[in-house]
Amino acid sequence: MSTIKTNNADIIVEALPAFSDNYIWAITNETKAALVDPGDADVCINFLEKNKLILNTILITHHHADHTGGIKKLVAYCQQQQWSLTIYGPAKENIPHCDVKLTENDIVNLPDLEVSFTVIDLPGHTNGHIAYFTKNHITPVLFCGDTLFSGGCGRLFEGTPKQMLTSLTKLANLPEDTKVYCAHEYTQANLKFALTVDPTNENLLSYSHQVNELRDNKQSTIPTTIKIEKQINPFLRSHEQTIQANAMIFDSNTLANSLDAFTTIRRWKDQF
Repeated sequence: MSTIKTNNADIIVEALPAFSDNYIWAITNETKAALVDPGDADVCINFLEKNKLILNTILITHHHADHTGGIKKLVAYCQQQQWSLTIYGPAKENIPHCDVKLTENDIVNLPDLEVSFTVIDLPGHTNGHIAYFTKNHITPVLFCGDTLFSGGCGRLFEGTPKQMLTSLTKLANLPEDTKVYCAHEYTQANLKFALTVDPTNENLLSYSHQVNELRDNKQSTIPTTIKIEKQINPFLRSHEQTIQANAMIFDSNTLANSLDAFTTIRRWKDQF
């Protein structure tokens, strides 16, 4: 559980674990809730009932079933409770029951929670993937689905390496204190690969030790921050000589530039 500090109130962000490694994010105050990428309706309904919360917003980052699979049942549940529910999702993807289709720089205002989000287009993992970023709030927060993970990034199921690198560069340019809420607990596995690509990175070595301790104690490694990821995540550091040199060791045809290095290490991770 963590907190978004706004000018008027503190909003709670809580992880709802689902499936084997998904996080559904619940953004709540004392009475209302918004859910981000609810792949499993039962997990969400149990949370709402336990905490006596009214669901009035769902935010979707992309169309994959582990992010959208709970929508139909949640719509029916809200109708049964006579709650007004609005579902937001990417304009370029087919999201079930989507009421508001979003593109780059659209604003999502959630007055009941006293928070608003700016939409960021992030093609790569899927063609229409988007993220939700807090704007003009004390604590910057990013809900980025499967684009950026701690120590890694999403697979390129639909987009190109160039698209994903551009998307990740957008995120790297956000304020460094931005809290990053991704949708999976992949950190430990990602860091094993990151250490293969960047074995002398002292920040990465230290962070890996912290992550191993958290996971040994069955604790979440999320949220991370943009600052941490710029220090330890090889997919945000393909412009650096060390990453490019090690990419060339894996594939001698790799050129000494950001896109070639990124393309190589993404393919390397797919095979890892």
